Amino acid sequence: MARVCEVTGKRTQVGNNVSHANNKTKRKFYPNLHKKRFFIPSTGEWVVMKVSTTALRTINKNGIEQVIREAHAKGRLRHIKLA
Repeated sequence: MARVCEVTGKRTQVGNNVSHANNKTKRKFYPNLHKKRFFIPSTGEWVVMKVSTTALRTINKNGIEQVIREAHAKGRLRHIKLA
């Protein structure tokens, strides 16, 4: 499974390691992802999502149901349905 946040859409980025001699080699920057369980009160069920720490802050601020609706509208969440 890809390393992509289901809420924000953050994914792996590519950059360079730069040595003291200014040699450049390719490297990857991975998003800070966590698998997390969330309870959705309207449906009464638990949902497991792979989210970044930025998304966790957004969920704490706006609530899980609003965040799921917005992510679903943007086409990021297809496997979670709200009533």
